[in-house]
Amino acid sequence: MEPRLKPLPNTSGDLLADRRHDYAEMLFASGDHAAAAELMLGALELAPGWALGWFRMGEMHEAAGAIEQAAQAWRTAMKLDTDDRAGAGLKLELIGRAPASDAPPGAFVEALFDQYAQSFDKALIDKLDYRVPALLFEAIGRAGPTRFAHAVDLGCGTGLMGEQLRPIATFLEGCDISAAMLKKAEAKAVYDRLFKADLQSLVLPPGEADLVTAADVFMYVGALERIVATVAVGLSPGGTFAFSVEKHDGPELFVLRETRRYAHAETYVRSALSASGLVLLSLEREVIRQDRGAAVEGFIVVARK
Repeated sequence: MEPRLKPLPNTSGDLLADRRHDYAEMLFASGDHAAAAELMLGALELAPGWALGWFRMGEMHEAAGAIEQAAQAWRTAMKLDTDDRAGAGLKLELIGRAPASDAPPGAFVEALFDQYAQSFDKALIDKLDYRVPALLFEAIGRAGPTRFAHAVDLGCGTGLMGEQLRPIATFLEGCDISAAMLKKAEAKAVYDRLFKADLQSLVLPPGEADLVTAADVFMYVGALERIVATVAVGLSPGGTFAFSVEKHDGPELFVLRETRRYAHAETYVRSALSASGLVLLSLEREVIRQDRGAAVEGFIVVARK
């Protein structure tokens, strides 16, 4: 596996600046968002090269309703970290200060999941009632066949989908953008092969897989045309493609939500599959998890080459 992406420093490296940041967080937690942003600016005057600090100040300004100041802070964060590991560009999109993009920065997705790898399973299952792997497994079983020679689990994470697939796959591969996630998946010993890859540039060997899955992955992809075409090439004739998306009911093909996750319209999912020569077998509306006490609806999709 390739080396992990170097994380952004959580502290500035300046003791006084970090102390001011701590006070700013206390003010923010108390609801005084404007005062928090003002104190955070004082911290950044002492540590102007701290990218994550500028990102956080943008969030404080946003909470205080100071949108222009938030935009300036996020632009500074992007100048300091051109890979945009914090996802400041997505925040600019959400406040209308940057054009809509088709995909998030790969470095943002990688950094996000490297950060959450240790607590990922517990957070999803215990706190968010995450249901996608089980729902996909059931949908695959209904569509048939019930056994696969070569399965590929895209965005495998810590292996929650792999645990479902292991009993029905002779050879099971998993790929993920996060080296930390892959390390957790490796420890579960459910995959025959694991490899690191960004789905935006993924290439699959033609015609090798008879099952490809993507459980709760396309929320971090955006535009689906390229990845669906990649899967279509990688599938053998008659091969199965099973995946989930968050449901979007508006006129747009897909949208970036406040969570910085993408949601997709049913018509867009159908057209992306059709454009790559895949036949839709089932598309079911399901509650896929909870988020801040609210049910998140998605589509559980199975198609065939």
